[in-house]
Amino acid sequence: MSERATDDLEGWLRSRTPERGLRGKSAAVLELLLSQPRRASYGSAGELAQLAGVNVATVTRTAQALGFAGWPALQQELRARYLSSLSAGQVAAEHRAEHRAEHRAEDRAEHRAEDRAEHRAEGRAESRAESRAGRVAADRRGTGSPGARSLRRDLDGLAVLNRRLDERVLTTIAEAVAAARRTTIVADGSYAAVGLALAHNARLAGYPVRAVTAGSELANAMADVGEGDVLIAVSFWRLYENTVLAANEARGRGARVFAVTDAASPALAAAAEEVVLVPAEGEAFFPSLTAGIAVAQALVTQLAAVDPARTGAAIEAAESMWTRFGLLHRHPSPPPPV
Repeated sequence: MSERATDDLEGWLRSRTPERGLRGKSAAVLELLLSQPRRASYGSAGELAQLAGVNVATVTRTAQALGFAGWPALQQELRARYLSSLSAGQVAAEHRAEHRAEHRAEDRAEHRAEDRAEHRAEGRAESRAESRAGRVAADRRGTGSPGARSLRRDLDGLAVLNRRLDERVLTTIAEAVAAARRTTIVADGSYAAVGLALAHNARLAGYPVRAVTAGSELANAMADVGEGDVLIAVSFWRLYENTVLAANEARGRGARVFAVTDAASPALAAAAEEVVLVPAEGEAFFPSLTAGIAVAQALVTQLAAVDPARTGAAIEAAESMWTRFGLLHRHPSPPPPV
């Protein structure tokens, strides 16, 4: 089956199904994921269980049968893959619809709470009005603004990353970079920010790491990749074709390949020795790079610990050049006399 044929939600889910298949109630959960991917990508395990006519434990067991630790891990990748099937405009529309649904649910909950409070003590009407006015004022100050929602979504993404990131994978990648002849990071578009940050700090740590994007720069870099090298592919959402191509080219040339993404395609996953899954859903029409940058920071921190003496010497050499070229506005204080 071709890459185009398998890199869809149904093909991905069915490819993870055990050879013996899923039976009974687990099969019902799978069919719900296939038939209602949007709802499944937003709903809780309890909501999914209710829709499928099963209990929450069955949803968890189904997720585990598909190779995930549980429903939250499956939902993270399911949601990323669902969003990757949408255009930028459709992603923005999804978020607007999500916010409208949240507001309706909040309004219903507030009305129910107010009704109960009225039955208990009608004298509280004034304080409720004051409380409601305070919430409106808070919204006007920006608590519920798009920018504030974006910050909260990034905080949620970082929390998910912190819970699920496999430290063993970070160590593997850091040690591979430390041992490599050279490391190439391929990251295009806005994702280049992650690649550039990773490459810049890895070079400061004393390792030959470069970041490349597209066009002739990428083609020329790939012509020089071979055994003893490492390539790190960074791409999110619908994935850049040139990044996937570069990963497979590097693998074919004998380099070790790693990927940082929110949902690897079959072609990218097949090329990569390890895949770091990063929450990348933004609040608007574009992916968030916050968790990706956090992974880049974590990787360089791990890399610096591989050979502290090498990294220390590299930092001192860089500091000397910064002074010589007069790069920085602020200068370190001279050491106190001994």
